[in-house]
Amino acid sequence: MAHDKPHPTLVEIFTGFLTLGLIAFGGALPLARREIVERRKWLDADEFTDLLGLCQFLPGGNVINLSVAIGMRFRGVPGALAGLLGLIVGPSLIVIGLGVIYQRTHQDPRIAHLFAGLAAAAAGLLIAMSVKIVWPLRHKPEAAIIALVMFVAIAFLRTPLLPSMLVLTPISVFIARKMRA
Repeated sequence: MAHDKPHPTLVEIFTGFLTLGLIAFGGALPLARREIVERRKWLDADEFTDLLGLCQFLPGGNVINLSVAIGMRFRGVPGALAGLLGLIVGPSLIVIGLGVIYQRTHQDPRIAHLFAGLAAAAAGLLIAMSVKIVWPLRHKPEAAIIALVMFVAIAFLRTPLLPSMLVLTPISVFIARKMRA
């Protein structure tokens, strides 16, 4: 980690992930990169991609794991808790409120159309995030190939995530070691 990067306080970690949780409701990963890398500059693009890769391998939601990992990196266990709580407290309250509203309006056809539109927006966010994650790999063709193989295995061949990762993770570690040697 470079010395010129910010070293966020517990309050900054909490408010950073609270902001992220509130503005990225339902699609936090694309906005997490922008918030963490581009806006707050807590990590550079390579650090974000590496940490996200680790977080994807761990059980649980990627952004939740990311909030814990970043909080832990900068402020230890209190930072991990600040990141986690910041990320989930706002959306949790919103979900409870929306659940109450949905219970009363779920029969309305306009609500069904609203959810169809939200699904399309979520797909667009996912595609945008994929491009941002893969773009830095253009200088690392081996990593780009592994990412492409993983995408094909999951998206087209419908291979479950865990077996795909169990096969491709050791291969990518082997390739990374060969590249550094």
